[in-house]
Amino acid sequence: MKTKRFLSVFLLFTLLISLFAVPQAAALEDPNIQSQAALLVDANTGKIVYSKNEHQQLYPASLTKIMTALLTLEAVDSGKLRLDQPIEASSSAFVGLSDDGSTSGIQPGEIMPVQDLLYCMMVVSANEACNILAEAVSGSVSAFVDAMNAKAKELGCENTHFANANGLHDDRHYTSAWDLYLITREAMTHPDFMRIADTGDIDLKPTNLHPEVRHLHSTNYLISVWRSLGYRNKNAHGIKTGHTDEAGHCLVSSASKGSLHFISVIMGAERLELPGNEIRTMSFYETNRLFDWGLKNFVYRTVLEDTENITDLEVSLSKVDHVTVHPAKDVEILIPNDLSAEDLERSIQPKSDPIEAPISEGDVLGTLTLSHSGKEYATVDLLALSDVEASPLLVLWHNIQLFFSKTIVRVIGIILLALAVALLIWKIFFSRRRYRYGHSVGRGRSGSYHGRRRHF
Repeated sequence: MKTKRFLSVFLLFTLLISLFAVPQAAALEDPNIQSQAALLVDANTGKIVYSKNEHQQLYPASLTKIMTALLTLEAVDSGKLRLDQPIEASSSAFVGLSDDGSTSGIQPGEIMPVQDLLYCMMVVSANEACNILAEAVSGSVSAFVDAMNAKAKELGCENTHFANANGLHDDRHYTSAWDLYLITREAMTHPDFMRIADTGDIDLKPTNLHPEVRHLHSTNYLISVWRSLGYRNKNAHGIKTGHTDEAGHCLVSSASKGSLHFISVIMGAERLELPGNEIRTMSFYETNRLFDWGLKNFVYRTVLEDTENITDLEVSLSKVDHVTVHPAKDVEILIPNDLSAEDLERSIQPKSDPIEAPISEGDVLGTLTLSHSGKEYATVDLLALSDVEASPLLVLWHNIQLFFSKTIVRVIGIILLALAVALLIWKIFFSRRRYRYGHSVGRGRSGSYHGRRRHF
């Protein structure tokens, strides 16, 4: 009997605990990326999902070729070049290239169309293709490098300086993960860029100096298994690999699944020798980890609707003391999938406090910021739900107060007051003096008159 009573009390206690317990959003596990710098960005909104040393200046190696491709495609869009336009490789395009650098075997005097040169550059990272395209776009490699730096500045890159068009090591040639994202984002606005950058394998037509088909296999293990197994990712698309001894292993890539779309940057990763003679290139390994982490842990969620009444803001200069505000639009954000709209903190910033009438329906009266654990997810304008008329009497009194609150009016008022006081003091002082001296003289004259009296 006692045992049953104890069990009943215990179960009741457990039930009460479960009813009153408030579930908390679990902390999102950090992917703990080991490269020197890493970045994962929501391609749809430009919001950073994960970052590590994203503004640190590092050597980009062949990630440089993203900028080279961008400027080439801009030249195509402007009509300066055509994708099918044949370009002859000059001997100057091969000056300064290392013997052991990436190449597609193009020779001086060989003629290839612009599009095939882009394939050579983006698929197998051919250094000579960069210089050939640079000369075609700008007339010389040095002029093209100047254009690269100008474009980087235009895009808002603050930690970038290019010294060549291909990414061969130079101490003056550096960028950052964030700047590479800015460059890649701009390049992706050109449809031909992703078509070429996402090519795993391709055969190019023979040329005047290469009578056989050129077989190109991507250096990007995420989209091609020709060079290495174990990294292929069906959600990955492009974009560019890079490696030098100084830069380490680098990779810019993108991944999409459903409505999710990410851009990733890995810089300064290692190539590890693991037990069992396994070789792991960490740029691909870490990129896959970033994509898996992002696709697993994030979701798009509508957290605000434009019909929701957010709050009432205090109103002045009107007989009505408040106005209701609502979001300017629906707000859909990328958010950890263990968070809900109710978990987000709301911070309202009115444009003034109080809001002055008159107010028209739809006027922007402030902003609403949604955040969680110190991270801001979205900011949206708050609009007036209805009109609020101003009271003419209150407006008049307010304008009078405003007028007399102006510094110049106060200064003039003080000056006028000082003049009035000075005038008053002068009048009092002068009147007393006049009374004292004038009255005394009059009496003296009356008492000392010695003129002849007239008798009538």
